Amino acid sequence: MAQVKVFYEPERELLTVFWQEPRESQLCTELDDGIILIKDEKTGEPIGLELLSYRPGDARFDSVNVEVAARTDA
Repeated sequence: MAQVKVFYEPERELLTVFWQEPRESQLCTELDDGIILIKDEKTGEPIGLELLSYRPGDARFDSVNVEVAARTDA
């Protein structure tokens, strides 16, 4: 079963969600409106996201859609 890790830092208004383990080498790309996608630098695979200026009840979470599928090799 996949394990999701959620970190909330209220003093920094930062919410970080990882659906895979954080990596030493990560790339971060701002998608829109303070939504940061975190990817593995080597594979480019998304491993998490951050929401800047986050407060509980933030409507931006409604607009985030992440689909994680098992990798299949043909």
